[in-house]
Amino acid sequence: MKFLLCCFLSLLCVCAFPQKSNLSNPEYLVLQEKVKSLIGSNIDSAFIYASKIEKSEIPLQKTFALGCKAYLFQLKAKGRDSRQAYAKAFYYLEKVPASGEKTKLHAFLLNIGGLIAWKKSEYSQALLQYQKGKRLSESINDQMQVVKFMYNIAQINGEVGNFKSAIAATKEAEKVIDRIKYLYTDEQLVRDKGNIYGNLGNFYERYYYKDSNNKRFLDSAAYFYKKTIVYSKGFDDRKLTAQSNLGNVYYEKKEYAKAEKIYYDLLLLAKENAYKSRYYSVNFNLGRLYFYTKKYDDALICFQKVDSIYDLTKTDESGFIDDSHYYQAKIYDHFKNAEKAYYHSQVYLDAFEKNESKFNKESQEVNYLIGTGKLRKEIISIREKNQTAVLLRKAGVFIAAALFVVLVLVLFRNVKRRKKVEERINTLIAEHKANLENKEKPAEELFLPKVSPEGKPNVLSIDEEKENEIVKKLLNLEKKFQYLNPDFTQQAVAKRIKTNTTYLSYVVNKRFGKTFSEYVNELKINYVINEIISNPTFRKYSTQAMAESVGYKNAVSFTKTFSKRTGVTPVQFIKKVENNS
Repeated sequence: MKFLLCCFLSLLCVCAFPQKSNLSNPEYLVLQEKVKSLIGSNIDSAFIYASKIEKSEIPLQKTFALGCKAYLFQLKAKGRDSRQAYAKAFYYLEKVPASGEKTKLHAFLLNIGGLIAWKKSEYSQALLQYQKGKRLSESINDQMQVVKFMYNIAQINGEVGNFKSAIAATKEAEKVIDRIKYLYTDEQLVRDKGNIYGNLGNFYERYYYKDSNNKRFLDSAAYFYKKTIVYSKGFDDRKLTAQSNLGNVYYEKKEYAKAEKIYYDLLLLAKENAYKSRYYSVNFNLGRLYFYTKKYDDALICFQKVDSIYDLTKTDESGFIDDSHYYQAKIYDHFKNAEKAYYHSQVYLDAFEKNESKFNKESQEVNYLIGTGKLRKEIISIREKNQTAVLLRKAGVFIAAALFVVLVLVLFRNVKRRKKVEERINTLIAEHKANLENKEKPAEELFLPKVSPEGKPNVLSIDEEKENEIVKKLLNLEKKFQYLNPDFTQQAVAKRIKTNTTYLSYVVNKRFGKTFSEYVNELKINYVINEIISNPTFRKYSTQAMAESVGYKNAVSFTKTFSKRTGVTPVQFIKKVENNS
């Protein structure tokens, strides 16, 4: 009886006062490394190991466990639990005696705080935590933790679009790792080098999205994703992420067969191992590939799976659900399904406004605004177009009628313009025939005295005999087709007929009613008109060849002068002449 009573009291003590498990330092270090290795790949397992450490009554161990659980709660989207665990971690940190280990643990908690803020897209807050933690780590020469802060800060630069800085900082972090690799275990080295390469691949890939003309960014992204896969032994989730991203790179390089194969392999692997988040993201990527290869029905199946998974889990860290609505809006718009196109475009725009507002508040950079602005403009146009289709479907008949009227008016205007061109060409042909019949008459009229327009007195006075002499010499040059030479300038002609440019300009203006330049251009164009009408071989010349044959340096100035003189282009004139032949 006495023995039974003792047993009962012992059992009561055990139940009322559960034992605490203070870990030895080696035990703690083993569990600590397990948590760090699993925290990014297997949340549930990491949580179990962190809970084991939390049972310890040693403040340093308890602080580490609570810090890890704060981040794990955030990954599970349990914000309230995350805040409570993080506050408790600092409570127990105060109980740790002042030492280098306490400073190291404080820096670790600041890193955790930065990661939590990063996950919440609070980038400025994350950066502050990282910078403060980095200074603490540097103060105790904790180089391994300094490296982590370096590539976490680089990641914030990447989040706001500063990819050049992000890449440079990450490569610098890799150099530091190589210098101090003797401090790492093999598993730690694989873990941290793999993270470095994964981040570099991600930065180069997103740098390409910002500057799509630079294809070498995609090559660099593929290179680092392949290195990430090599450095992912024991880190299955990171390996899957790198493979998925490599598929995205092949997709961007339009190597669709390679991308599709990777996506399908990942899809089967994710389904077999119940990787819900991976199955979710791969379906989105495969749907996007089908969209751009115009396999719209296959794309819809993938995007609808994305919607279904989101409805079940309500988890979407990468924003795939919003982009799924974007692509579905475009697909239904292509299928002329106005109601569904309008629905998906409206859902997308509501999410877009919310996300952009948050991003702009946190980011000090505006690098993403150009690309997203175009995207927003495109999807707004889809929404507005389909909103009109939903509300005004019956107005389609009237719109069609209006388009028909516009088409008729445009057709009528073109016919009228064509008729006007034909009339102008016919007039030119008639003028040409008339000039041939009265070839000598214009030359005789040139020797008659001319009076200045509107009775205005001539500023310059030359005797009539001198004027007639200049005119005669000009006509003589015309007969010899001297005006076809490129150097048939006012100065050259004046010198040739032994007068000065002032007299020459005066006589041409008085007798021909033109400036010297207008006079020469008219001679050249009249020559071309005559050749087009009378010379079938000339009609086969290119516009440039025609221009050079009459002294023009290029076809543009020739065509402009020809059109000004005739009202039509040389090509139009040739077609009409050939039709009349």
